[in-house]
Parts: sequence; C-alpha cells; structure tokens
Amino acid sequence: MNIETLKENYPKLFSRLSDDITELRYILVIDENYNDVDSDEFDAIDPEDYNFLVYLTDQLQDAMGEKVFASLPDKFSKLKAFDDFYASQEDLYGVMTALNEEGIAKAILGEIEKEL
Repeated sequence: MNIETLKENYPKLFSRLSDDITELRYILVIDENYNDVDSDEFDAIDPEDYNFLVYLTDQLQDAMGEKVFASLPDKFSKLKAFDDFYASQEDLYGVMTALNEEGIAKAILGEIEKEL
C-alpha cells in the first residue's frame, strides 16, 4: 500500500498525522512472528499461537488520542479478520490470521478510521 492509497482510504486518520509520513511503517509496524533460534530471549508472543506482531507507533498513538487508543484492543479482538488476538502491551499485539501484512494493515487502520 502506497502512501497516497493510505491517505485516500483513511482520510480522518491522515488529517491528524504530520505530512512527513511517507511509509506505512512510520505509523504501523507489522512483522511476521517467528522463532529466532539464534536468540536466547524468551518469545513472549509464541509464533505458534500468533503469526504476526503488530506495533502501533507513537505517531499513530498521538494522532488517535488516548480515548481511541485505549479502546482498540477490545475492538481488534472482535475483528473477524483475526482468528486470535493478544494485547501483549498497550501498543504491541500478536495476531493469528490468514491475512498478509497489507490485509492486517487494512483491518487495523479501518477500525481506527471508524473510531475517529
């Protein structure tokens, strides 16, 4: 998804963001969750249970405001796009889904847009 498509599809959100947003990763980071065999760190979000990690950046949090941000875990847990949802931290989630990264971004940003 390019930035023009994002601005077109999520106008309420992007009207609250600074103009220097040029990539999705500035507001929403979506990474595949996998077992890192080279690391001694414990995986708090098990890749067998949640195949993607979603991080909402500070810029996105500021643009939404505290009220919308606080309501998101409950909203996301009810999305049919996610087979399972886990709020590890207030801004870090694990999701189990058949969607790809773009599909996850659409689901997350669509829900945020509705709340704004």
